[in-house]
Amino acid sequence: MQPSPPALTVATSVHNGERFLAAAIASVLAQNFGDFEFLLLDDRSTDGTAQIVARHAQMDRRIRVIRSVSKGRVAALNSLFDAARARWVAIVDGDDIQHPDRFARQMAEIARRPDGERLVVLGAEVRMVGIDGQPIARPAFQRPLDDAGIRANLEIGAQLSHNACVVSRDAVRAVGGYRPAYRHAEDYDLWLRLSEAGSMANLPDRLVDYRIYPDQVSSRHVVEQMRNTAIAWLAHRSRSAGLPDPTDHIATMPPLEELDAWFGEGAARYVRRRILDRVIYSPEALSGDGWTALRDHVRRDGARGSRLWRAAARLARAGHPLKASTIAAGLIGVPGLGSGA
Repeated sequence: MQPSPPALTVATSVHNGERFLAAAIASVLAQNFGDFEFLLLDDRSTDGTAQIVARHAQMDRRIRVIRSVSKGRVAALNSLFDAARARWVAIVDGDDIQHPDRFARQMAEIARRPDGERLVVLGAEVRMVGIDGQPIARPAFQRPLDDAGIRANLEIGAQLSHNACVVSRDAVRAVGGYRPAYRHAEDYDLWLRLSEAGSMANLPDRLVDYRIYPDQVSSRHVVEQMRNTAIAWLAHRSRSAGLPDPTDHIATMPPLEELDAWFGEGAARYVRRRILDRVIYSPEALSGDGWTALRDHVRRDGARGSRLWRAAARLARAGHPLKASTIAAGLIGVPGLGSGA
């Protein structure tokens, strides 16, 4: 006879996470809400992650080890949602620390809500901490708490911290799960599709210590992340207008110059502008992965303005005079703007 499903599934995928994993697992097992299963997926790690997972699985029967079928974060997350036995899934990153009452607070809020059947995701605030676990000073920031506030601000960002969310398992499955084409923005794409299926909310309390360190994936792929974030918004806008989603069932994104054919005139310009909004103050990003977006925003889109002159100056000061002069030439309308490579 199958045991009754738990109230909550805790889902963690980890790749080469031995440094912080044991502490992350301990913070889950120390929750004052105990009616959960804990799914741990080792995404083909080459360090001691597998041994840490196996050791903890022997110590607590709530832990269930999920075998990785293919490498990568999107595939791992989809495997976890496929394996979840509970209606609600708490996402936990393998380098974060959960505050002891996180699950209790979120599950109580879900039970309290009259729209509990329509709620598809409930987030919370996070506290930024460093490698040593000490808080990092950041400007005060409060995400919108209710569905209306979240929707009103979705274009400018996710408004939900993925690693602090409890999500409806059935809703995620119904919208098709995480999509591989949206690499490094797979959570934002999911939130947009879930927003079309139900309501969203945030708790105001900081319930997760979110660890920040230099070699995190999100800091290494900022241009790709911003490109896919902007495309996700275009796809959401298409679906909301009753049009097909051109990115449905694709494995990789098309080149930026093809986006107008996919979404209509102005799509490529919009994506380039969104990329530059994110990286305009970083000479490293502008001269690297963001260079094509900057150059084409001037050359193809005819963009002008003081912020682009300042970007050219940053490139020059950072040791990229050819790229700086390429942008300057484009801004004053010199014909034949080259690659500047």
